[in-house]
Amino acid sequence: MYKRILNSETKTINRAAVILAVSSLLSGILGLFRDRLLAGTFGAGSELDIYYAAFRIPDFIAMVLIMGSISAAIIPLFSEYLVKSKEEAWKFFSNLLNSFLLFLVIISILMIIFVPQILRLIVPGFSGEKLQTTITLTRIMFLSPILLGISNIISGVLRVFKRFLVTSLSPIMYNIGIISGILFFVPRIGIKGLAWGVVFGALLHLLVQAPIIFSLGFKPKRALDFCHPGLLKAIKLTLPRTLGLAASQINLIVITAIGSTLAAGSIAVFNLADNLQRLPVTFIAASFSTAAFPFLALYFSRKEKEKLVQEFLGVFKQIIFFIIPISLLIFILRAQIVRVILGTGKFAWVDTQLTAACLGLFSIGIFAYGLSLLVSKTFYALQDTKTPALIALASILVNVCLSFFFIWVLRFNNIFSSFLTRFLDIEKVDNSLVVGLPLALSISGIIQLVLLLAFLYKKVEIIKIKEILDFIVKILICSILLILASFLSLKIMAQLVNMQTFVGVFLQAAVSSVIGIAIYCVAALMLRLKEITTVKKYIFRKLNGN
Repeated sequence: MYKRILNSETKTINRAAVILAVSSLLSGILGLFRDRLLAGTFGAGSELDIYYAAFRIPDFIAMVLIMGSISAAIIPLFSEYLVKSKEEAWKFFSNLLNSFLLFLVIISILMIIFVPQILRLIVPGFSGEKLQTTITLTRIMFLSPILLGISNIISGVLRVFKRFLVTSLSPIMYNIGIISGILFFVPRIGIKGLAWGVVFGALLHLLVQAPIIFSLGFKPKRALDFCHPGLLKAIKLTLPRTLGLAASQINLIVITAIGSTLAAGSIAVFNLADNLQRLPVTFIAASFSTAAFPFLALYFSRKEKEKLVQEFLGVFKQIIFFIIPISLLIFILRAQIVRVILGTGKFAWVDTQLTAACLGLFSIGIFAYGLSLLVSKTFYALQDTKTPALIALASILVNVCLSFFFIWVLRFNNIFSSFLTRFLDIEKVDNSLVVGLPLALSISGIIQLVLLLAFLYKKVEIIKIKEILDFIVKILICSILLILASFLSLKIMAQLVNMQTFVGVFLQAAVSSVIGIAIYCVAALMLRLKEITTVKKYIFRKLNGN
């Protein structure tokens, strides 16, 4: 029965999006629990800096070569082969899997050998025992890209067969592995337990999907044909996407390098805030975008442009509708969110202040990160991986320049630094230079979205400008009402609860959020936004048992 449930087919984009959204929420909750354990166990200090720095290179390999580039290529290509012949599709898959696995093993071995030299460039502020520990953790973690490589290629094929349920469980299992490392490995072997937890999570990521791919008819073969036309086309599609993702990861590498030269804990603070802001992006934007991708690719292959445009606009507006209020609430309640989720153990009040400041600046760009995912996947569905890659490269240059600029400006007492620290309520916090990093990332993300939309419109004229502008005006009205309601309830709750306790802070945030969202939804209903009407009908249908 368990296998039958995992092997069930998801036939509509809305159902696929719901499955992915729910699983993303569960994975996100586990991720928050993971970060709470990390913050409480280590605090925002040198040990967490080491862990996040060590994670950076294996994550670079995993994200660049696996989770985006090859998976973006395999869905349209496997779909193309499947239309012709199931046997040819499996032959293509076997050859791609074997070739890519060989490549990953070679890359991982080389990286393990040259980790010391690479890390001296990535974390120039580390030295002595701190650097040596980072090297050890990095070498252990290099087992994970191999496991994730196999698993994510399998995920791509399972999505073609619309097996969204099983693919959505993989990130959940990954987080369970890391949490196991914190709870069981760290007490026994120290900080190295974090690295082994990452490897264990990658193994679970693979094991949950492997049985389903075999049940669909896959039989492993010793195929290794480097001249196979499908493999060559996959490489052709992957290379530009790899460059684009590399640009995105270089963003994080540059930030890690800069963070290593700042006060101890700067890398940890940035990453903890980054993980918090990623939840709405993953829960909403990534879920809708991932679910839409196979449908967009199918409509393009069938030359059904009108359906392609309708699906894109529908998902585009859904992402905006859901992600804007969440972004606003994250900014308004940033301190409460950080204290409730991370405020335990060794995580001090100054850590809360800096992490909340970074989270507030991240929230400015959440909508851009979310919509960029959809627009990029639309380019991939059109089998154009070059354009988003070039735009990503441009945005990385902007981010690097802005990062150095903001760090430099914040070192001095000037109008900008005074305004920013007062605005974020960190005037009395020392070593607050790290806030320049999320600010740069948000601004560069917005620039990237604008460029992506401009080039997509030029390519397909996929955006109906008047329709989108009318929609955005209505969203702005709803958002203003949400801000007013949330701020007012925040001030009232501060007088009614004990703000020195976990329960008090939680109640303040929860009540303010509920009131803000309620006002937003009522305003959306009054303005007759289709997105809230769809949600309303879905809820009533479920309440009636349909």
